[in-house]
Amino acid sequence: MRDWGKAAVGRLRQAWVPVVEAALAATVAWLIAARLIGHPDPFFAPSAALIVLGESRGQRVRQTIELVLGVAGGVLVADLVVHALGPGTATMLLVLLLTLGVTVAAGASSTLVIQTTVSALYLVVVAAPKGEFTPFRFVDALIGGAVALAASQLVVARDPLAPLVAEARRTYADLADLLDRVNAALDRCDAEAAQAALDRAREVDGCVERLRSAVRACAETLRLRVRRRRHLGQLEQVEATARQLDYAVRNIRVLARNGATLTRLHTAAPPELGAAIRSLAEAVRAAGAALATDLTGQGADRHAGRADESALEAVRIGARLLESGPPLPVVMIVGQIRATAIDLLRGVGEDGAAVLDRVDEALGLPTPAS
Repeated sequence: MRDWGKAAVGRLRQAWVPVVEAALAATVAWLIAARLIGHPDPFFAPSAALIVLGESRGQRVRQTIELVLGVAGGVLVADLVVHALGPGTATMLLVLLLTLGVTVAAGASSTLVIQTTVSALYLVVVAAPKGEFTPFRFVDALIGGAVALAASQLVVARDPLAPLVAEARRTYADLADLLDRVNAALDRCDAEAAQAALDRAREVDGCVERLRSAVRACAETLRLRVRRRRHLGQLEQVEATARQLDYAVRNIRVLARNGATLTRLHTAAPPELGAAIRSLAEAVRAAGAALATDLTGQGADRHAGRADESALEAVRIGARLLESGPPLPVVMIVGQIRATAIDLLRGVGEDGAAVLDRVDEALGLPTPAS
């Protein structure tokens, strides 16, 4: 219970700014709709603010505007259908089909689809319009979306790199967590857990795309602010890092596949393999810290050095493991540790050819220098 409490406090400490931001945006949207404009029951103003604010983090301004219009448009369509047909089962079915169809066709996230659909259901079940049609709810949704857009831009204006830093940390943390899952499954020779880790590995491509989207959003923000344009060079480096990270993700996925194969053979993984994967996970975390601290100007050399040391240590452990003639899946895992180490070190800015020589030397392979 104490550990849970500490974890809860830690999560709240990290996320208190978005929590306060969301609460204030929703309250301001309600005040504008209810007090300033005088709309009755302005439920959709604060709800639209919360939906847009939650979905727009790290998004480009154009995407956020599309999100605002999508939420407001969904409310308007539902309002018109309910007003024309009245509440009832057929109306609910039609509203659900239209809302789900429009949001899915627009490429909305699953969270946004659900939130928008729940808002439409509220119109049918709880607050069906009565009397002459007045687009109060549509205007309320626009107000909430506009407040959310303004709030998100105010936060970005204070620190335009913050969403990108947060996404970079999250991306590398997801990859390190995946390696931890694979290692835990191998340690227990748990085929079910290894398959679950492989399934997770097949989903992590999205983390690289999220990072690239955050780079594009950040670049758009910086171009609108002359004094911040000096950071555009940093974004080019992040783009290069994302390319290397994409290769690393593919290598880790192959590593997870071979881990699943090893557990299906009911072959216990040697302890050295676990040590190598743990070192690789540490290298991933250090590489993520290097990227984040480089963006914030805190100096990334210490983290980059730790990534270098941990990645090469993982390869060295793998080299010693190969001397014992392990089964083929273990050999394949060591090969993916080597490939991932190369991509990580290139991602933190080390020279490509030099990285290849150093990693192969750690693995005991001949290099041009030798």
